[in-house]
Amino acid sequence: MARNSEPSYLRLLQNGELEKRSQMALRHLKSCDLCARGCHVNRLLAARGAACHTGERAMVFSYGPHHGEEAPLRGKNGSGTIFFSWCNLNCVFCQNRDISQNGEGRKTSTDELAGFMLDLQQMGCHNINLVTPSHVVAQILQALFTAAREGLHLPLVYNSGGYDSQEALVLLDGLIDIYMPDMKFADSEIARRYVGVPDYAEVNRDAVREMHRQVGDLVLDDAGIARRGLLVRHLVLPENLAGTDRILSFLAEEISPGTYLNLMDQYRPCYRAEEYPPLDRGPTSAEFRTTLKLAKKHGLHRLD
Repeated sequence: MARNSEPSYLRLLQNGELEKRSQMALRHLKSCDLCARGCHVNRLLAARGAACHTGERAMVFSYGPHHGEEAPLRGKNGSGTIFFSWCNLNCVFCQNRDISQNGEGRKTSTDELAGFMLDLQQMGCHNINLVTPSHVVAQILQALFTAAREGLHLPLVYNSGGYDSQEALVLLDGLIDIYMPDMKFADSEIARRYVGVPDYAEVNRDAVREMHRQVGDLVLDDAGIARRGLLVRHLVLPENLAGTDRILSFLAEEISPGTYLNLMDQYRPCYRAEEYPPLDRGPTSAEFRTTLKLAKKHGLHRLD
């Protein structure tokens, strides 16, 4: 357990590094490489990213306290989630397709986004939970600089699909307190058909390694609320399509057996999943029990 401590971005605000990072991130938008697709579109010229459909302004679907997140995030008052529209992946089984694939939401200025963060803090949320942030890293850093100057002091949660560029992670080093990536697939050849990118697994593993290097294992305060560290989500798919055994092995052997892991059993066919057997059904109870046994076999003991 750890006592409350201020978020690391406040130290970078004080020494001028936060402002510097926000300006560096903005320059990346001129030839965007702030997600692992690296489409190099100039998003400052009212152009939109090739996959994320987002230009200079972030699009936000909604924000508010979320009481359905992992226990160390939601606490009593909820996790302060900001749901960004669009995504840098194209998952055929996406459960939020109206937001991620259809782009429902509205363009949001830097001041508005900063205001959302401050509103969530005023509501008593335990953190600022940035949902699907990979394609709006620059916009987030601009808003963070504004919000931090106006009194934001909550930990930041980077809640991504796990397809994150090293360029973005360098900019986020010392700014993000809690990384919460998905690990969707262990094999890129399998993943290609379902998430729309050719190198998901390699990029994902490199991203998780860097995230853990930056923040380490998840640390909780005396109330059991997450303050800093890595929290990994993995959605169990039918017939071990995701390569769950390989992902568990990677986490235990190359990251840490102390990794906080949410093995999720809630997969149900959504969006276009019916067209892609075996994704046309959810995992059986037996399949999920096998996953839990594998996690314990690998020594992964911090299961949500």
